[in-house]
Amino acid sequence: MILITGATGNVGRLVLERLAADGRKVRALSRNPEDVRWPSGVEAVAGDLTDAESLAAALNGVEAVFLFAAPGSGPGFTAAAEAAGVRRVVLLSSGAVDDAAEAQDGPIAAYHWEIEQALRASSLAWTFLRPEVFAANVLPWAHQTKSGDEIRGAYAEAASSPIHEADIADVAVAALTSDGYAGTIHHLSGPESLTHADQARILGEVLGRPIRYIEVPVEAVRQQMSAHVPAPILDSIIKIWAESVETPRPVTDGVEAVTGQRPRDFRTWVRDHAEAF
Repeated sequence: MILITGATGNVGRLVLERLAADGRKVRALSRNPEDVRWPSGVEAVAGDLTDAESLAAALNGVEAVFLFAAPGSGPGFTAAAEAAGVRRVVLLSSGAVDDAAEAQDGPIAAYHWEIEQALRASSLAWTFLRPEVFAANVLPWAHQTKSGDEIRGAYAEAASSPIHEADIADVAVAALTSDGYAGTIHHLSGPESLTHADQARILGEVLGRPIRYIEVPVEAVRQQMSAHVPAPILDSIIKIWAESVETPRPVTDGVEAVTGQRPRDFRTWVRDHAEAF
């Protein structure tokens, strides 16, 4: 049995669907499983990663877990997983984690690193997936593209290597179902470095109309985003954007090293999600 946490998320849902389609025994963890339509053959259970006592039933009979990184959940989850006899855990971590740093830079890196440390200290066979910027991070642009041909945001020249969530899912499935991944860390990215302006242009090309990225003062963006993003997380996001103007986020071969396939490019991601825009 394989347990998928974060089973309704961008990556977790794809991992769940791939495993179910392959005939694997799959269990989905959700706070409210009755509210979700699950793929055929999937067993859904109620539970919360931040409530370790709720995990015992979900982990019963489980051999491998796809672990979504819920802040503060590391120690409780690892204790519950060890008690249940789980052997393998694949963690969806973050490319922001820096193994060489004495202290992680910002809350995003910090809480992922803390969960990684809990797994390292356990008896579980762990695998860490550290994706770079998700291509899905541009979905908030949709409210602008639906009303016009301009995207207003900070740092037009901030450069990243946006990754399609399907590539992360493909790597996760391989690590969950194959031997040889214990104790390994996989830095995952899309195949090319793109600025915010590049991404807006590609979005327009796929949608069939010119779309421009208009740079606006960062404080205006901070004020707009603060309504739905906690201040410490927002500070980290803006800092990453600022730094990536001079030092673009890396392009890695992590996806191809595991799957044997070149990762999907940003244009493919936009085609797959065009209806959202």
